[in-house]
Amino acid sequence: MREDIHLGRVAGVRVGANWSLLVVFWLIAWGLAGTELPDAARGYPAGAYWAAGLAVALVFYACLLAHELAHAVVARRAGIEVEGIVLWLFGGVSRFKGEAGGPDIELRVSLAGPATSAALGLAFFALTRLVAAVIGAPLLAAGLGWLGWINGILAVFNLAPALPLDGGRVLRAMLWRHHGDKLRATTAAARTGRAFGFALIGFGLLEFAAGAGLGGLWLVFLGWFVLAAAGAEAASSILEAQLTGVPVRLVMTPDPLVVPTHLTVQQLLEGWLYPNRCSTFPLVDVGGSFAGLITLARVKRIRPELRSSTLISQIACLPSDVVTCGPDEDLIAVVRRMNTSADQRAVVLDHGRIVGIVSPSDITRAVEHAGLSRR
Repeated sequence: MREDIHLGRVAGVRVGANWSLLVVFWLIAWGLAGTELPDAARGYPAGAYWAAGLAVALVFYACLLAHELAHAVVARRAGIEVEGIVLWLFGGVSRFKGEAGGPDIELRVSLAGPATSAALGLAFFALTRLVAAVIGAPLLAAGLGWLGWINGILAVFNLAPALPLDGGRVLRAMLWRHHGDKLRATTAAARTGRAFGFALIGFGLLEFAAGAGLGGLWLVFLGWFVLAAAGAEAASSILEAQLTGVPVRLVMTPDPLVVPTHLTVQQLLEGWLYPNRCSTFPLVDVGGSFAGLITLARVKRIRPELRSSTLISQIACLPSDVVTCGPDEDLIAVVRRMNTSADQRAVVLDHGRIVGIVSPSDITRAVEHAGLSRR
């Protein structure tokens, strides 16, 4: 999930948001201010309901962040590198740069989020009782009560035994521990995820047909997300099984064409891209050191009339943002880093010298070769 807005760091973990979060934030606030809070606490002016609705929606996303932070903190303690957290349309996503080293680690990481949501739900219910009994503020109590229910629902829903939900990861961990085969466990958990996704879509369509409106469509979209994510999890696990233990040197395109940083986009097109039919070029400075990466996708962003005056160094991916690796590194670890990079490519360096490049087409070819070797 792409991060559009950087929100800072919490407990050392990078936190960002996708633009879709704003849509759901508004819908939650609108639903609370228009229906939920007026029904639970009557007699307040409209402005009070809107202020409370916005505040409760904000606290709800703080609860989602706490859920994801629990995953991230437990993962980091287990030695898994955490790239960051992105809040978006359907909640939050914790992005890891590595995989759990065993089923017990995955089980702990997976349960951390729902446990946090359950604890928050109980805490909000307790606060609701306290506010109602001591302060006597119905609107505040209604907001706290909604937060208690929504956190409880979040905990229960996430424990559904279907990938990519936390419950699906719990199921995978248990099957992994039982069979000793992560690929087999992932395939089974992804199968339940797809079934769960189809069930959500079907139920959502029935709800919509029965007049539920937005609520039914929300379930349809959620089911579609679960369905797509379950397939992606299965594909990722198959990829890991096929490429684990394969060194980068066996897959990379060796001795790629390199270009100097002083070229213009037009010079790159005429002297390098068209004649060689390449789509990616590492950049080198006057001393021959790696200085960035230029791709066809980046070149296409430049309007034709600006190509002769734009240097490729101005639009290239900076060296610090390019995935780099050694020729003897494990390919699957490099692929994980590539998947979260802007250009999804890796430059292979040997003592600072460019010796190869790994592109998505190289990965596809490696997977096809691995499939042939297993037949």
